[in-house]
Amino acid sequence: MQARTDFYQTLQPKLFGLAYRLLGSRADAEDLLQDAWFKWIAADTDTIRDGEAWLVTVVTRLGIDQLRRRRARREEYLGPWLPEPLLGSTDNEAERLMDVGADISMAFLVALERLGAEERAALLLRDVLDHSYEQIAETLSKSPAACRQIISRARRRVRDERPRFTVDHAAHRRLVERFAATLLDPDGMAFAELLAEDVSWMADGGGQASAASKVLHGVRASVRLAVGIARRAAGQWHTRVAWINGEPGVLVLHGERIHAAMTLVSDGQHIRRIYSVVNPHKLPQASRNVVH
Repeated sequence: MQARTDFYQTLQPKLFGLAYRLLGSRADAEDLLQDAWFKWIAADTDTIRDGEAWLVTVVTRLGIDQLRRRRARREEYLGPWLPEPLLGSTDNEAERLMDVGADISMAFLVALERLGAEERAALLLRDVLDHSYEQIAETLSKSPAACRQIISRARRRVRDERPRFTVDHAAHRRLVERFAATLLDPDGMAFAELLAEDVSWMADGGGQASAASKVLHGVRASVRLAVGIARRAAGQWHTRVAWINGEPGVLVLHGERIHAAMTLVSDGQHIRRIYSVVNPHKLPQASRNVVH
């Protein structure tokens, strides 16, 4: 039993990384891994040829089932939906949770939302876990040829959604820091200078917090929202740069209580997309692991 436990714990970061990318929720990913653990300890390991492949298959199939059940609930969700942000340091927390070698950015997870459950699973198995088409076919109970088609289609859809520019990390970090410094300025002029003309702002309040009911587009709408946030803050809130989903982002806080977790997409010169999670059910109650 101890050997089985040790084997599972060794794989847990990889399994969590898969589950989180599938579901976009840390809490749901942790629940899914608990279900996978119960299946693992109840299984007859003498009949399991490859324990890692068996566990990846279990996590994938559980994730697909949950995505299909969640689709109906998502239609009732108030306003835009964003993944639950992962807050952590650049090393200890992130590496403890998952393999950080592959993308966990908010932009990537939002792009994955365009996919159906099997498309999402197949793409992650291929491009994140580097599984062969034959392995994916066995996991999804499909032919390798069908999996190739699914993955090719999924890549095109994700590519259409994701940014098409490569950004210097230092330049992006400077923009994040300027965003944090100007977001709560009620004047709004310095904030406006950071934004691309076609900037978009997606905020997830889930009906639990004040947030725009649809994605905002353009500088004017974004500045109007920022000024409204600054006025609501009334000098009582502050911002802090933090590590969010594997990249620098911004926390909006009252004391140590988090009101919003924000990540940005930039071209190195201007901010092109803003993702803001303000739904309190998706945020921890206090800030931690801040990047200074």
